[in-house]
Amino acid sequence: MTATTDGSTGALPSRAPAASDATAETTDRSPANPPPAPDDLTGAARQATARATAYLLSLQDPAGWWKGDLDTNVTMDAEDLMLRQFLGVSDPKTTEAAARFVRGEQRDDGTWAGFYGGPGELSTTIEGYVALRLAGDAPDAPHMAKASAWIRDHGGIAASRVFTRIWLALFGWWKWEDLPDLPPELIALPKWFPLNIYDFGCWARQTIVPLTIVSAHRPVRPAPFALDELHTDPRHPNPPRPLAPVTTWDGVFQRLDKALHVYHKVAPRRLRRSAMRTAARWIIERQENDGCWGGIQPPAVYSVIALHLLGYDLDHPVLREGLASLDRFAVWREDGHGAPVRMIEACQSPVWDTCLATIALADAGLPRDHPQLVKAADWMLDEQIDRPGDWTVRRPTLPPGGWAFEFENDNYPDIDDTAEVVLALRRVEHPDPQRVEDAVRSAVRWNLGMQSRNGAWGAFDADNTSPFPDRLPFCDFGEVIDPPSADVTAHVVEMAADVGATHDPRVRRGIEWLLGEQDPTGAWFGRWGTNYVYGTGSVLPALVAAGIPTSHPAIRRAVSWLESVQNDDGGWGEDQRSYKDRQWIGRGASTASQTGWALMALLAAGERDSKAVERGVQYLAATQRPDGSWDEPYFTGTGFPWDFSINYHLYRQVFPLTALGRYLGGSPAGAAVRS
Repeated sequence: MTATTDGSTGALPSRAPAASDATAETTDRSPANPPPAPDDLTGAARQATARATAYLLSLQDPAGWWKGDLDTNVTMDAEDLMLRQFLGVSDPKTTEAAARFVRGEQRDDGTWAGFYGGPGELSTTIEGYVALRLAGDAPDAPHMAKASAWIRDHGGIAASRVFTRIWLALFGWWKWEDLPDLPPELIALPKWFPLNIYDFGCWARQTIVPLTIVSAHRPVRPAPFALDELHTDPRHPNPPRPLAPVTTWDGVFQRLDKALHVYHKVAPRRLRRSAMRTAARWIIERQENDGCWGGIQPPAVYSVIALHLLGYDLDHPVLREGLASLDRFAVWREDGHGAPVRMIEACQSPVWDTCLATIALADAGLPRDHPQLVKAADWMLDEQIDRPGDWTVRRPTLPPGGWAFEFENDNYPDIDDTAEVVLALRRVEHPDPQRVEDAVRSAVRWNLGMQSRNGAWGAFDADNTSPFPDRLPFCDFGEVIDPPSADVTAHVVEMAADVGATHDPRVRRGIEWLLGEQDPTGAWFGRWGTNYVYGTGSVLPALVAAGIPTSHPAIRRAVSWLESVQNDDGGWGEDQRSYKDRQWIGRGASTASQTGWALMALLAAGERDSKAVERGVQYLAATQRPDGSWDEPYFTGTGFPWDFSINYHLYRQVFPLTALGRYLGGSPAGAAVRS
């Protein structure tokens, strides 16, 4: 997919933007042959639901799971090529296929964006440019010259994020001395001490530990070319910047970093070697059965580099399996000319996709004992995690019972996934109901036990709210802690209501927290989906399921807000820029997934017969493609708010289907039976 510069202006769209208001598209995204809509809305909804059900069923893997592609940005592909260059394992086929993908994502102004239709992003553009240089693109080629000129105009390499400069330092394109220091002795800090590794969110923790080894070694491989064209002044690539005042937190941590650079020169060798051995053991202990680390790309990449620096040969089983796992993150496609294109997924989402697909199909009226639902339930049951992970640092006596997001990630089960899997399993009439009941019981116990002190839930850890990690000069790449969020808390509350635990004191505290977190607009912030439409679409169904009356002022404020941000075409959309600029809240081109979220919220609030719901259902029916799918180039998922955006390809299928099913059925599948 290719976006033009129209999306980079930052101009605020009107209340009801057409698709071209967010980005001018080069391909027709409208339904190829939209069928004539029936005269009545219910008939149109039934027709759309039947087509969407058949389409979603066709996507299921024979093993029982669903998984859509997970698009992020070209830094994944660039870093994969740089890793291969660093390790000396590049091959022409992989390099050229990756380069085709990277070229295809470049915008007309020469930049690469962090999300479809978004503005050019400096670090992403630098890494995309380097990837194409590695693939042999000449710096004076028009597309490359545009990119380098834009990079210089925006501060050059010196203005890029730390991760980008770390990759460049591996080849001598940046000085290690000019990067924040991460001493491996960090691994030895006790769990109660500020800035110990468990103060970081699990994704940051798994990345930082191997990077401490890389930071200690400071390796430099021969660079295949220079990058002078990416500096504003090649003679002074890193112009000095004044320190913040010592009376500020930024000033304190900047001076701490200077002290760590001094320590790097005088660190006792025996202590440093011991710390690196401890860090290596920590890394290896957390390698998953399929060779990956945490089921996500960044920890795997840096773990491979770190262990290789410590002397692990590429044929060592740990590294061999680690590299093989990275290959499984590759999605191979063909471009418009039949040439292979290779895209790297930052992560894979089979558990999340499977539970959401199960909920959608059940709520759309598929029989609860349908063989494909039973097969999905069997697969999910087999994926339940029955061993402790890093979450036990905060909850040492809590028995396990959660689910992860990915195929393999036993160290880091996910509170959000666990809640949705419970909701999915309870929609299926399984031939072994006792097995389901046992799994649900342990999952609910684990999820409720992961509540944070403030009454809410984060995604992976309890009470992961230290204020210090975000202040480190190193941590400029996005969220590095895992505080509670409204969307995760809402899903836990909805799960608890479904199993009859609404009156549990922990659930009541979660409800009170949600009510206190409502934005003055009437919406809720969305941490893991974009953004206030997602948060509100998560919270309203949970509150109503937990017994909050639809007449409650919080519910009515949310309904009013959703009605106020509906687009002229009947759909809802919210751009990623809402994370940075409140003027973007609830604004953006309509999408199928975000329209599904809004409809789920309005239907839960008792608005089935409202004009807003009618127009939303009409939008979904009118934009559905003949095969039962919806098209959605826009990114509606969130990794780190603003800093890392995600396009989950299955969102465009499961959420519209869920909404249509609830519109026709009046409530989530079997709610009356299960209550």
